Amino acid sequence: MILPAFTTLGAGPTVLMLHGIGGGHLSFAPQVETLASSGYRAVAWDMPGYGRSAPIEPYTFKGLAQSCITLIESLQCGDVTLVGHSMGGMVAQEVLARRPELVSKLVLCGTSPSFGKPEGDWQREFIAQRTAPLDAGKSMAELAEILVPQMVGPAALPEGVQLATHCMSQVPASTYRRALEALVTFDRRANLPNIQVPALLVSGEHDRNAPPAVMKKMAGAIPRSTYLEMPGIGHLQNLEAPEEFDGLLLNFLVLPRELLH
Repeated sequence: MILPAFTTLGAGPTVLMLHGIGGGHLSFAPQVETLASSGYRAVAWDMPGYGRSAPIEPYTFKGLAQSCITLIESLQCGDVTLVGHSMGGMVAQEVLARRPELVSKLVLCGTSPSFGKPEGDWQREFIAQRTAPLDAGKSMAELAEILVPQMVGPAALPEGVQLATHCMSQVPASTYRRALEALVTFDRRANLPNIQVPALLVSGEHDRNAPPAVMKKMAGAIPRSTYLEMPGIGHLQNLEAPEEFDGLLLNFLVLPRELLH
């Protein structure tokens, strides 16, 4: 398996951050700085097909998880905290289903345990809505200008929205299409009770992609989980309100594992 590209900063316990479908390693830029200055080794990857990471064939969650496992093993960190946003949260769940011993803590933000049935009307509509601008000849940069403002909440930091738009504009259109096709196949609902590590689930009050009700129900199925909701925030929690998000993350990281029941 080819090692995916990643950035790393700082020294200490490893926190590996997995971005969403419209992201890249830069999507976690605020967290990389905060974690590195707080005594952690902050690692943010480019998912296969993103940034400098080679695409994989076939483009499936099995392959994405294997790529992430290859990265974790290469970091030789003993144990790792996985932070997954949106599609990255699905990759994190897939890693836990396949190699649970590699992960010591889990943070899931703006994600869900399944995307429903691939052949469902809602799923077809979801893909069509997101690829229609590309089909009409628009660029990923133009698509980002349309989609990102629809994803954020009223309290979003403008600089965070700018960074999210920039990240999405850099995603190759071919990767974006492949990732969307993979997204609608995801279903790890049955594995939630098997997640035995401490887990923090963070949702945004105005997140329409992974609504609070979905994440709350998901937290209820994970034995050692804590659910937190960010008021005024949409789908891009870590960029819309980076200081608040970083505070939640750091509080969770410093808790001893035995207290997180």
